[in-house]
Amino acid sequence: MQVQLIRNATLLLKVAGKTLLIDPMLGARAQYDPLPMAGNNLRYPLVDLPFPAEELPQLVASLDAVLLTHPHPDHWDTVAQQLLPKELPVFCQPADEETLLGQGFTQVRPVEGQLNWEGIQFSRTSGQHGTGEIGKLMGTVSGFVVEAGQQRLYIAGDTIWCDDVTQALDQYQPDAIILNAGAARFAQGDPIVMTAAEVLQVAQHAPQAQVYAVHLEAVPHGTENRATTQAVAEQEGLSSRVHVPADGEWITIQK
Repeated sequence: MQVQLIRNATLLLKVAGKTLLIDPMLGARAQYDPLPMAGNNLRYPLVDLPFPAEELPQLVASLDAVLLTHPHPDHWDTVAQQLLPKELPVFCQPADEETLLGQGFTQVRPVEGQLNWEGIQFSRTSGQHGTGEIGKLMGTVSGFVVEAGQQRLYIAGDTIWCDDVTQALDQYQPDAIILNAGAARFAQGDPIVMTAAEVLQVAQHAPQAQVYAVHLEAVPHGTENRATTQAVAEQEGLSSRVHVPADGEWITIQK
């Protein structure tokens, strides 16, 4: 099982002979208007793709499916919606099935609990995309455990450290965990994804797993960068298990 961090939460996953694109945000740097309530006027994405935009058709042609944790625009942007073939299977949370069908995608596969496809098992997990009123406004979000053979990868999605995450860690005992970090937050309210300290809580709760922090330095409401996240891991002696990949970097998931 191999994973490439493309940018933000966008990943390319190669597993069981298939290639999946996860949470695609494929627009050019600064293509989109500032996020409401972000507290700044920065257009996003803040950084370019790690490859020329001219290579996007080649990437799309290589895909067997898409895995979508939720359809916020930094996970499912208009460029992705336009470029991806409408007949491509899209695995998603049940709450998004109607939205995706309305966008013209014909092979929408909602995952209620577990779903098996082409030698891959998807198990949907829950999460909490913030607290209080902001958390309610963020709506329903999911994570997914992807399993093939003896390898098990937990993609937590946009969630803070909460009981849903601990339950997923305890139930699935993943070999590797990908966390959306950066402590993104709006002008009001608490962070809506994990802080560096919460990334460490995950690593401490799952000592068998390698942990990868993504969702960094690409969206304007992030408040922690890669250096902060890596420094916290080093301070706690966890840098051998907590990793902060660069955009474009490949990760090999091992048992």
